Amino acid sequence: MHKFIGESYENNKQPTKIAVYHAFRLACRRQGLQPCSLKTFSQAIDLRPKDEQTRQRRGYKAAAQHEAFYWELTYTTPRHGERPYEMAHIDHTQLNLELLHSTTLKNLGRPWITFLIDAFTRSLLALYLSYDPPSYRSCMMVLRDCVRRHGRLPQSIVNDGGSEFHSLYYETLLARYECSKKERPGSKPRYGNVVERLFNTSQTQFIYNLTGNTQLMLGDLRQVGRDVNPKNLANWTLPRLYPRFCQWAELYNQAEHGTLGQSPQEALAAGLAVAGKRQHRMLPYNRDFIVDTMPTTKKGTAKVDPNRGIRLNYIYYWHDTFRQPATVQQQVPVRYDPLNMGLAYAYVQGHWVQCISEHYARLNGRSEKVLKLAAAEMRARNRRHTRQLPLTGRWLAEFIEELEQEEQNFDLFWREADNQQVVMMAEGNPSSPQTDHRTTTKTGLTNVVEQDEPVQPKMTDESEAIEAFPVFTL
Repeated sequence: MHKFIGESYENNKQPTKIAVYHAFRLACRRQGLQPCSLKTFSQAIDLRPKDEQTRQRRGYKAAAQHEAFYWELTYTTPRHGERPYEMAHIDHTQLNLELLHSTTLKNLGRPWITFLIDAFTRSLLALYLSYDPPSYRSCMMVLRDCVRRHGRLPQSIVNDGGSEFHSLYYETLLARYECSKKERPGSKPRYGNVVERLFNTSQTQFIYNLTGNTQLMLGDLRQVGRDVNPKNLANWTLPRLYPRFCQWAELYNQAEHGTLGQSPQEALAAGLAVAGKRQHRMLPYNRDFIVDTMPTTKKGTAKVDPNRGIRLNYIYYWHDTFRQPATVQQQVPVRYDPLNMGLAYAYVQGHWVQCISEHYARLNGRSEKVLKLAAAEMRARNRRHTRQLPLTGRWLAEFIEELEQEEQNFDLFWREADNQQVVMMAEGNPSSPQTDHRTTTKTGLTNVVEQDEPVQPKMTDESEAIEAFPVFTL
């Protein structure tokens, strides 16, 4: 009987129990055997290993929830670390909330949220809100936010198998600040249950209390009329939502956590008192740090032209130091801002200098994403019209202006405008590089030396009125 169940029931055809039982009865009669009852046959199916049975019938993703749960990595190693900032989880999810453009009030869809949560204390270390799908830019912003709020980065960061976590930029950034990257198995959310639980908590406690939430769309869509459609009820904008989300994060960190028996904020303070603050891990949040977290080109350097400057991504950037004889025709390390292609940075004479694009008026506030879309569209039009316009900074800047005037691209540029407002709020006001307690190496990178612990900034401005903040129960 068990052999028959394994061959006939546990396969990807997913036959029903009664269908397999009738086939079993027929096989028994052909061999002159007395078959068991349907009840006994069904009980035998139910007693077989559930994870293996589900894997054979529905695949490994569906079987993940039936696998044995491991409470510890080993008998002596806590699965969530043993001190604050030792292990953190990073992940993204799309919020169940429709948003409007801050000026035109046109519906722009649902935003993405990126969380960085401390596994030991369950503290929400940092967050980033954007219309853009998960990318290395989201990782960059949430890691910046962590340093801005806490003055350090976690020692290990756990992520899933998303492409943004396999990028050269992400791995280089973690290596630069001595952060270990740990990847959890794909299609097994249990390994990221710390951050997955927080996603659900943020939705139920905060998002579902806002006008325009889409929890109604999770049911039968045929029963959703125009009067209750979230797209027609949307009221929030991205720049308004971000500071309110930060306020909710502050309340979450102060509320008692069911697993800890205390608030994440109290667990963080107690953990630092026991394990120490580890001053050597501190990072100052200033302009040098922001530049260090920016991506570079494939080559990593650019040649200084005394007349036009340095060339990155088809665009020339200029700074007055490029006229000095010591820098002319030299290969200098470069960085570019993926959220503002109007600016770039070059490491000249021992420090980073901010370079202005030759088309700054047109490219200021334009992201790398818009630039790549414009370049791809420009190449496509060249192919359609059998012509080859040069892919230069001037043509790209003019082409972006042309795309902005086309109706089908309105949503893209409106999202970019609101994203820029959130970026400005998320970056805060970093200190000047001159106040940085660092030493500079010959390679152009900066090393952190021991310093006083920076003052942890508030997640929101205390003077900001919160009358409009929705009421919810923690």
